[in-house]
Amino acid sequence: MLKKKKILITGAAGFIGSNLLRRCLEENAEVYILSIKPANKWRLENVLSHVQEHCVNLLDLDLLEKTVASISPEIIFHMAAYGVYSSQKDVKKIIETNLLGTINLVNICKKTGFELFVNTGSVFEYGIKNSPLKESDMLEPISDYGISKAAATLYCQAVAKKENRPVVTLRLFTPYGYYEEPPRLVPSVILSCLNGENPKLSSPGSMRDFIFIEDVVDAYIKAAENVRKVSGEILNIGSGKQCSVGEVVNTILRSSGNSVIPRWDSFSDNRIESKMLEANILKAERMLNWRPNYSLEQGLEKSVKWFKENIGLYKKHKV
Repeated sequence: MLKKKKILITGAAGFIGSNLLRRCLEENAEVYILSIKPANKWRLENVLSHVQEHCVNLLDLDLLEKTVASISPEIIFHMAAYGVYSSQKDVKKIIETNLLGTINLVNICKKTGFELFVNTGSVFEYGIKNSPLKESDMLEPISDYGISKAAATLYCQAVAKKENRPVVTLRLFTPYGYYEEPPRLVPSVILSCLNGENPKLSSPGSMRDFIFIEDVVDAYIKAAENVRKVSGEILNIGSGKQCSVGEVVNTILRSSGNSVIPRWDSFSDNRIESKMLEANILKAERMLNWRPNYSLEQGLEKSVKWFKENIGLYKKHKV
């Protein structure tokens, strides 16, 4: 489906973007990426030579317009974001990157035309809910990041509906897997196990909807294959099942075979927790003919195996 297609990816150096980039290369697409200096491209060291990289900030309108015009991409996978990690607290940068950057990219891409623009949304757009989350639920974000992502999603949907443009938002829940940032739950526990260290954790009772990275990437590919169906839509991409952090940790311990002991409540997490964090994925199933292929156990088992084989990458780059 993507063979010889011109694909533009923003945020390609990130966790999800780097995995999608590799899938696009496997599909024999012509891949272009936008990056900013000084971007840490440790995830791309063995594939960067196979893509065409352009260093441009999404806030630099003139350079962005010239760059997009020179590429004339057919499909845009927009993943550039700031603020999802607790260390990323600059409110101005959150708004500029997630909202203004998205607005700029959408409007400039309209000038060259495109087959599909895929915006990446977030579960944080929903805020606190007490039932499985549906795309039709009222957005009540309680974080700067969630607010910026909600605004970007609404802007993309408005462009799609008002101008009949092929724009879709995939609203991601909690992806995990290959190339994930070490401080995140899954890689931090796996790396602790592999290093024989007791992982430091917050509360085992926190609930999430974890979705394996291969299933997330499949959703993006499915969106590109179902342009007419998904244009103007917002689609939840999750497993459809919530589970506790404690369950995830115990599953990793079993998969790794290491006898480390979780140190619960080693640090405090000040985030307000929702009693229900589960994606209703019926819409994505219907419109994309997509559903997760991996259970939590299967995804974590593949993740543990991958980290064992690639732990040297993390040590080499000290990430």
